[in-house]
Amino acid sequence: MSGRPSASRRTVLRGAALTPVAGLGLAACSGGSGGGGTPATPTAPVTLGAGSEVAKGGAQLYQDQNVVVSRAEDGSLKAFSSICTHAGCAINKLRGTTLVCPCHGSEFDAGTGKVLRAPATVPLHALSVEEKDGKIVAGPGA
Repeated sequence: MSGRPSASRRTVLRGAALTPVAGLGLAACSGGSGGGGTPATPTAPVTLGAGSEVAKGGAQLYQDQNVVVSRAEDGSLKAFSSICTHAGCAINKLRGTTLVCPCHGSEFDAGTGKVLRAPATVPLHALSVEEKDGKIVAGPGA
């Protein structure tokens, strides 16, 4: 024997049982994919929906593409990644023009991408966006 105490069967089983539970929090807030293999930001231009879906002064959240689009009063569009800059969670709630992260409560302005409420301190990542043939297209090359 080496003089080191060996782990009891109970200690080993307890550790094995807790490992999957501890990983659940990391999976819920892990960055990169935003869920289901979808990239955090589009890697190519993606058609989001009809231009009429985003009213002047309003915003629309496209959860499947991890993008939020807003339209200013002058009709111009802005788009941002809807992946929280704090812990990489996919934002799934839009209240008016305020994005609310489900993981830690960070809030962002959908019109500017700016942080409205911590813990996030970095604004959302801006994306290129335009309206083509009545459709909103966002991402690189849009």
